[in-house]
Amino acid sequence: QLNCLVKMVTLHGVPKDLDSYPKDLLLFLSPSDYAATRSCRQYFANIGEANLDLLQKESSQRKQLLLEALACLGIPGTQVTEENAEVLGRLVCDLGGEYITSSGGNLLKQLSKCDSFVPDQEEAIRSIISSGNTTFGPPAAWSAFTLNELSGLIPVFDHSILQQIPK
Repeated sequence: QLNCLVKMVTLHGVPKDLDSYPKDLLLFLSPSDYAATRSCRQYFANIGEANLDLLQKESSQRKQLLLEALACLGIPGTQVTEENAEVLGRLVCDLGGEYITSSGGNLLKQLSKCDSFVPDQEEAIRSIISSGNTTFGPPAAWSAFTLNELSGLIPVFDHSILQQIPK
């Protein structure tokens, strides 16, 4: 339905008020179409707020969105800044374990909003958390606030991490 709606909305060109449309609609719009009226950075910030689950997790369309977002943001390697992680929003959930490892704790806040992880993502998250080299510090220094911030990652924590968290 959204794909059909995009075709209707863009029938006579990309509307100037595209940002006022539902974010989910943008998932079915080409980034180049959007870029004609706005910046690609704004497009991906909007995509990051959309319901990415409308596209299958391993679908070519979703993979292409991530590749285009990384190119737009000028991310040459696997290190993502916290600022770029905020722009990527839910697209962070599709980054591989090498991105999570290279980015240190920069992705944790966004990753905590993800519904599920693949094994290499889980391993990278545990490695970053265990290192304690994040803005959250080591698990032994966490507060209830920290746990609340990272609540979506708790299912990924193993026994050694959980044991360190103060009661």
